[in-house]
Amino acid sequence: MATNTELVQLQQTLYNSKNPTRRWLHRRRRDQIIDAIQRFSLKVKQKRALEVGPGSGIYLPILAERFEEVIASDVEEVYLKHASLLQNIHPNLNLVTDDITNSKLPEASFDLILCTEVIEHIADSVSAIAGMHRLLKPGGILVLSTPQRWSPLELTAKIAFLPGIINLVKLIYREPILETGHINLMTAKQVTHQLEGAGFHIHESFKSGMYLPLIAEFTGAFGLRLERWLEIKLTNSPLDWLLWTQYYIAEA
Repeated sequence: MATNTELVQLQQTLYNSKNPTRRWLHRRRRDQIIDAIQRFSLKVKQKRALEVGPGSGIYLPILAERFEEVIASDVEEVYLKHASLLQNIHPNLNLVTDDITNSKLPEASFDLILCTEVIEHIADSVSAIAGMHRLLKPGGILVLSTPQRWSPLELTAKIAFLPGIINLVKLIYREPILETGHINLMTAKQVTHQLEGAGFHIHESFKSGMYLPLIAEFTGAFGLRLERWLEIKLTNSPLDWLLWTQYYIAEA
């Protein structure tokens, strides 16, 4: 099982992967999240923002530039320790050890909450989403992303980490490959149900990121062009469950 330190290091390398598809998938998600932050931060008071599970901290500088105060919360100290390096540049950034399923943060105290690639690591995502609704001010915005349960990437990952096969995968990629730790993969219907059940009104939902097993690993730039073309074709179609990541912009 990967250590949290290894996971932080992995997150830092994904955006510059030597594999074109791997690099594109993570940069594509990053760009979608940044666009959502930029657009919806203008629709709320730019006072307080919270990122639940900051990971490598890629979004914290963007939040810190747009909000008077930013809180990064996590149950794992290693992620907060890594994020603390950013406090020298962004003094309006504060770090809190907190469990979003039973948060001790003040109710209705944030204008925007970012939660990207986190709820798939939480068994009780219903409580996590309800917790974020409780922390948002009325009219506050949640920006959330999580992988799709039946996407080819997630299904392939289950096979890739089987004993023996993982060594072959590492040989192919020649860069860090670690288990995802995804214990709560959901369909769009399930995420929508949990958001609405918590009291959120969904403003936007969309999906991105096409992965084709073997094509991604062995055909380089050609495979990426094919995957990008397929992403366009599948977007907003009945087959968009094949895309890797689902995104939601929801109002409390």
